[in-house]
Amino acid sequence: MGGEKDVAGGVRLYRQAADKGHALAMNNLGWSYEIGEGVEKDLAKAVSYYKTAAEKGNRRAQINLASCYANGKGTVRDLAMAAKYYRTAADQGSDAAQYNIGVYYENGYGVEKDLAAARKYYTLSAEQGNADGMCNLGYLRIHGKGGEKDVAGGVRLYRQAVEKGHALAMNNLGWCYENGEGVAKDTAEACRLYTKAAEKGNNRAQYNIGRCLQKGIGVKANRAAAVGWYRKAAAQGFEPAKKALSELGEKP
Repeated sequence: MGGEKDVAGGVRLYRQAADKGHALAMNNLGWSYEIGEGVEKDLAKAVSYYKTAAEKGNRRAQINLASCYANGKGTVRDLAMAAKYYRTAADQGSDAAQYNIGVYYENGYGVEKDLAAARKYYTLSAEQGNADGMCNLGYLRIHGKGGEKDVAGGVRLYRQAVEKGHALAMNNLGWCYENGEGVAKDTAEACRLYTKAAEKGNNRAQYNIGRCLQKGIGVKANRAAAVGWYRKAAAQGFEPAKKALSELGEKP
C-alpha cells in the first residue's frame, strides 16, 4: 500500500508515538508485543501497553486488555477485570464489547448473573449490526429471558444474523423451523439450515443434521451420513454427539 512493508520501522514509529502519550499507538505497540510482530513476543509488555492505553480511554486497548484478563495472557486470569474493561468499552459504543459483556452478564462470568443486563447489551450490539449480538438477543427473546417473551422478534433477529452468515443463528433458526416456533413448521427447511451451519463447522448443527439423518426428520434417513456428522460434532467435544455415537455402537 504505497510502499514496501517495513515492520521494524512501523514498530519504531509506534514506540515514538507511545512515548508521547498516544493511546492508539500504545495499543498498537501492545498488539505487536502480543503477536511478536517486529518485536520479540512479550505478553507482559503487551498487557502493560494495553493497560496504559485503556486508562486513557482507548476502546481497542480496553477490549484487548479484557481479552488478556479473560484468557490469562500476560497476566493472571481475572474474569472480573475482563468484565470491567469489556463494560468500559461497551459503554463507549463498541458493538463487540457490548456483545462480550452481554455474554458475561448472561453467564455470570466475573459479574453477578443478570439476564436483563445481558439483554440490554445484546440489544445495543445488535442495533449496530453485530451478528453475534443479534443471535444471542434472538435467543433471549424467544425464551423470554431477561424481559418479555417475543418469539417473532427473536426469529427476525435470527434471520438478520443468518443473512450475515452467522452459523449459530442458522442452527437456531433451523430449530425454530423444526419445532414450529415463530414460523410454520418445516422440517425440510430445518435440515437445510442445519446443513448450512454444519458445513460452517457449528457443532450443534452438525449434531442436529446428524439427528435428522438418523431419524429421517425432514430428509431421507441415512445412517452412514448421520454417523459422519455426529463424528464431526464429537471431534469438537459436543457431548450429545458422543452419546449418539455410543448408542449407535459407533466410535467417535
